Amino acid sequence: MSELGRIGTYVALGDSFTEGLNDPYPGQDDVFRGWADRLAEHIAALNPGLRYANLAVRGKLVRQIVEDQVPIAVGLSPDLVTLCAGGNDMIRPGADPDAAAVVFDDAVRRLRATGSRVVVFTGFDPRGLRSGGRIRGKAATYNMHLRAIADRRGCPVVDLWPLRVFHDPRAWYEDRLHLSPEGHRRMALYVAGVVGIPVEGDWREPWPPLDPADWLTMRREDVHWARTYLLPWIGRRATGRSSGDGRGPKRPTALPL
Repeated sequence: MSELGRIGTYVALGDSFTEGLNDPYPGQDDVFRGWADRLAEHIAALNPGLRYANLAVRGKLVRQIVEDQVPIAVGLSPDLVTLCAGGNDMIRPGADPDAAAVVFDDAVRRLRATGSRVVVFTGFDPRGLRSGGRIRGKAATYNMHLRAIADRRGCPVVDLWPLRVFHDPRAWYEDRLHLSPEGHRRMALYVAGVVGIPVEGDWREPWPPLDPADWLTMRREDVHWARTYLLPWIGRRATGRSSGDGRGPKRPTALPL
């Protein structure tokens, strides 16, 4: 398929980032839109009848994504696949970016064998996030593997690492882990540019001026974040649970929008 060729089927693979947390559809607090749905809308505007599946499930590790989602995607023989996986691996203690990359590479190999165009995502630079500095080295190592895989397999790359516009706190939901609705909107525009889909709007548009928060406000936000998001996450890790346990994908089959 050429860069602007016909896209009949698009399949999105991944975790919560691709599922679309926290960008809910109006009136549906637990049904999320996200950048991938928004990207599908952009593609469908130029490819009427586009069939779109989103197999992403929050909390999934790269091996789970490869085992559960990739075989379904292969069976759909899509024209376009977006694959973002490994972020949940990197934030866990003892993460092995080298081992995760081997699993990721096998997924890309299998998807490319179908003739699909596979778009590979690197991860964000966690230095720009208020609580991500501790994993920066592992994240950078994993990203280098992903770029090498993309080069070897002939895949375009959505390189999230240098995107400073996403360092603005308004790009993120209050959990500091998932994009805000505006973050998802900008991400869809960015990915569309990589795919070669013309869109209106610029993901690099400067943010409006923001008054800096005072020290006390920031500490209150930190306490709220720790109680609401960090402690439950630690509890799930300690008991071997995941936020995606028992959940299936929101669009398990390729259907028109």
